[in-house]
Parts: sequence; structure tokens; C-alpha cells
Amino acid sequence: MLPIDAAAHSSRWRHRHPVDKAVLGLGLTLLAISLPPWPGAALVLVTALVVLLGPAGVPARRLWRAYRVPLGFCATGAITLLVQVGGPDGFVSPAPDGPVRAGELLLRTSAASLGVLLFAFTTPMSDLLPRLVKAGVPAPVVDVALVTYRMSFLLLDSMRRIREAQAARLGHTNRAAEWRSLAGLGATAFVRAFDRAARLQDGLAGRGYDGTLRVLVPEAHVSARFTAAAVVLLATVAALTFVLERPLR
Repeated sequence: MLPIDAAAHSSRWRHRHPVDKAVLGLGLTLLAISLPPWPGAALVLVTALVVLLGPAGVPARRLWRAYRVPLGFCATGAITLLVQVGGPDGFVSPAPDGPVRAGELLLRTSAASLGVLLFAFTTPMSDLLPRLVKAGVPAPVVDVALVTYRMSFLLLDSMRRIREAQAARLGHTNRAAEWRSLAGLGATAFVRAFDRAARLQDGLAGRGYDGTLRVLVPEAHVSARFTAAAVVLLATVAALTFVLERPLR
């Protein structure tokens, strides 16, 4: 199981309905995208951090390990705005207003990523996917997503075991051995994934699979109080943005 999935299963909000957490987490993401980057996205970023580390109870180290990956993509995208290609100043030159645009992009994307992480750190996929059928998503699509979700963990576990076996046979001592081990890892993982898929198909057929996977979904109800508090928080962030934006103009 991935660390973010393990954190979602042990979250304080684990037993809340996904709609409650979607209103808050995805609402913060929408605000980060739609509000002015300064001070709107900055307020969203601070709010998401406070909620994640406070009421949601996400450990700071685990949050950073998950956040640094999208943050790296955000920074990479922002760096490209610092320069322009072509023009009177040469083939590559500093872009006009590049630092401002890069800062705004970094602020927006990093805040939006925290909103998505808030939902991911509190909502296990096993709770979310089966409920998508009631939201109108076709059942076969949800079934494929569920099987892919389950198979990804098995595949990752198989790859970890293969790498451990290769390391025990000195398969990573030099570059040539590393390439041979990488090729062997890809080939073995493909064969094992194909074999597991075939056995899964046989197992489903033996259990009378009729096109719909039936799984137990934990009982949960949408909390009107939690949802209302989330809406009030989002409205407060939006109102505070417009109040603070006027003196900054």
C-alpha cells in the first residue's frame, strides 16, 4: 500500500462521507484556480495547510513526502516563464514580468495541489470508487478502476521482491548489471501482471461474474454540519481575498 493510501485509511476523517471531504478539498482547489493568485492562492495554501496539519491530523513529514512531488512539477513549470525564446534581445533572454508570472503560477498550482492532497489524505480509494456508480459513472468503468487499483499494489509488491532478489544476486553492482536487471524487471513484471490478470479473470468467472463487481462499502452519511462548515470556510477565504486585494492594487 502506498503511504498516502495508508494515511487515508488511518485518517481522522476516514469514516466521513467522501462528499463532505470533496466539498472542502476540491473547493479549495477551485478557489486556488479561480481567485487572484495574490492574496487568494496564498490564503488557500495557508488554509489547506492548517486543515491538513490540524483537524485532518496528517503528519507533517508524510505530507511533505507526498507534496514535494507535485511541488517539483509546479516549480519546473514556473521556471519556464522566467525566460523567452527569440526576440530582439537574443535567442534566449529574460522574459518581461517573468518572475511575477512565475510566482503567480507557482502560488496557484502549489495551493491547488494541497487542496487535492487534502482529499487524497482523508479519502481511501476503496471508499470513493464504489460510490461513483451512484454519482452516474458507468459501473464497468468503476469496475476497471477498482481492479486496476487492486492490481497496482500487487504489481508494486512483485517489483519490490524482484529488485530485492536482483540486489541479493549483485544485480546492481555496475551500470551494465543495472541495465540487465532493469530489463529483467520489466519482462518479469509484465509476465506476472499478465498471469495475475488471467487468474483474476478465471476467479471472477468461477464466482459467476455478471459484469458488476459487488463490494462492501462502509456505511457513511453526508454530514450537513461538516458540509456547511466547509462552505462557510470557503466563502470566508473568498471574501477575505477580495477585501485584501483592494489595498494591494
